[in-house]
Amino acid sequence: MLSSFVRTAFRKRACLLGQNAVRAMSSSGGPFTSLVVSRPTEAITHVELNRPEKRNAMNRAFWSEMVDCFNQIADDPECRVVVVSGAGKIFTAGIDLMDMASDVLQPEGDDTARQSWNMRKIITKYQETFSVIERCPKPVLVAVHGACVGGGVDLITACDIRLCTQDAWFQIKEVDIGLAADVGTLQRLPKVIGSRSLVNELALTARKLYADEAKSCGLVSRVFMDKEAMMAAALEMAGEIACRSPVATQGTKINLIYSRDHSVAEGLDYMATWNMSMLQTQDVMKSAQAAMEKKSLKTVPFSKL
Repeated sequence: MLSSFVRTAFRKRACLLGQNAVRAMSSSGGPFTSLVVSRPTEAITHVELNRPEKRNAMNRAFWSEMVDCFNQIADDPECRVVVVSGAGKIFTAGIDLMDMASDVLQPEGDDTARQSWNMRKIITKYQETFSVIERCPKPVLVAVHGACVGGGVDLITACDIRLCTQDAWFQIKEVDIGLAADVGTLQRLPKVIGSRSLVNELALTARKLYADEAKSCGLVSRVFMDKEAMMAAALEMAGEIACRSPVATQGTKINLIYSRDHSVAEGLDYMATWNMSMLQTQDVMKSAQAAMEKKSLKTVPFSKL
């Protein structure tokens, strides 16, 4: 159980979200309409799916705004870690079929070849919505409560650390609407949970995966009683990451993803090339000095990255 201190801190942060809102803008020049971006602390960015009246269904704006949002975060030297969550009663109901039907069902083109060409462009555009999370060098934690359906699974498998509430459930819904999941789940989930048989079962039957099983199979690392406890823990964990050297944490994320997709030998070679330059940082000495002096890393003034 989390301490009452941590819970109280989360309540205070939640009350201050409006005051700490980041001036995040979409590529169209206006503010985000499907997301709320805030800064609970100087080094932590909170991205909240914000269509609670539509169960955070992923509409046309969402697919482009996520790309704009995470590209901004990637270039923000103040941000060291990201927390993603959903507003309202659930995390997300997945794709907003009513809003997206014209893109998916009526691709432009004078013949089959041209329609197929344009459909491929649409699919790769949607894939970028979640690949941009994985490509962002800042570690990304995702906190799931209630339902996480369809595109929600694509989203969370692109994140680095996954937490959920006891009432959370996950569903690869695409086969129920006549298609194969095409924006990340089938590619990332096998590398997240490790059991090809379980991945196949979930993807082919669209059955719900509940919190306890999600933890036992490795989809999430921790389960909490309610959203309040989960968000407090997510912010606490984000704070632990943020207080460490950004050279170390961002380098760790980049190399973990590279090693996932390459052989051990290739991963070691990439790591050696990476650290031949990244070890030449003052952060190593600062961290070592803090350890020798038994000081918390939260007191170490690491430079922005």
